[in-house]
Amino acid sequence: MRLQFAPYTLDFKTPAGTSRGVMTNKITAFLRIFDENDPSNFGIGEAGIFPGLSPEADERYFYKMAELVTNIKLGIPTDLSRFPSIQAGFEQAILDFSSGCKGIYFASPFVRGEGSIEINGLVWMGEYEEMLERLESKLKEGFKCIKIKIGAIEWEKEKELISRIRCKYDASKVEIRVDANGGFSADNVKPVLEQLAELDVHSIEQPIRQGNPEIMHSLCESSPLPIALDEELIGKFSTEDKERMLDSIRPAYIVLKPSLIGGFSGASEWISLANERGIGWWVTSALESNIGLNAIAQWVATLDTKMAQGLGTGGLFLNNFKTPILLSGDALSYDPSITLDRTKINELDWRD
Repeated sequence: MRLQFAPYTLDFKTPAGTSRGVMTNKITAFLRIFDENDPSNFGIGEAGIFPGLSPEADERYFYKMAELVTNIKLGIPTDLSRFPSIQAGFEQAILDFSSGCKGIYFASPFVRGEGSIEINGLVWMGEYEEMLERLESKLKEGFKCIKIKIGAIEWEKEKELISRIRCKYDASKVEIRVDANGGFSADNVKPVLEQLAELDVHSIEQPIRQGNPEIMHSLCESSPLPIALDEELIGKFSTEDKERMLDSIRPAYIVLKPSLIGGFSGASEWISLANERGIGWWVTSALESNIGLNAIAQWVATLDTKMAQGLGTGGLFLNNFKTPILLSGDALSYDPSITLDRTKINELDWRD
């Protein structure tokens, strides 16, 4: 067996604002695995690194990729436990190769074109008028779950946006989730939680920065609305670390990004541990291209969940790849008649 990787830079159609700053592009990398006697047939996966979040987002990333490539040639294992995005991409490539290099990562009715996945409509941070326009667009498109990134502009302005939804739709019609990305502090977050609860907001993701388990536990215990953990999951590599975090903080929900928590195997362990503790969960993409998003969507379709998922990022990039994943309103579906253009994939800067 042989493995190659290809770095790739995804360019945003419009700048994407978060509490950590504005993104105009994002680096990723693709992995392909093949039999050296038949290199035209390959399994493809995406190692979607996220600068500022991925624990391997430094010079180790491509060194580890090169080590993995060499070890595959030699037929020896590679420890990827602390390289979750590479683990995710490697899993995807193997799954695709094992299913005949046809882009099928998880066989299910979904990949036969049956059924769809409900997703949330994501409102990125920006100036107030920009956020208002994005919000109204998502509502017109028929999204029944809206996720708003907060923490970048004045809280009063952000609260006004949420109030606009509630003036038109009660919680039974439109579910509102907010994602703070750690944008608040222990000193100023409690009034925000109270006001969000008054507006019938479903939940808030990561209200304060990760790494403060005692404060986060206190917030989860006293918050008038459910708290979901996102960044808090990153860097928890062992089962013991995961159990310790869940048991010490006791969140209402966890948010799973396979590229940041060890691929499908890592995310599946988190789900098992959460289910044992009565903790809810949903899955979110981490700004992968459509290649990674396709694999994640296929995996989600095999899970027993009715919650809206965070898989609506496929249309963010100028230089994305066409895959069978289609989005219509809030429904993500799969068109079996569409296939990935592997000729275009072959033109990438493959390295071994």
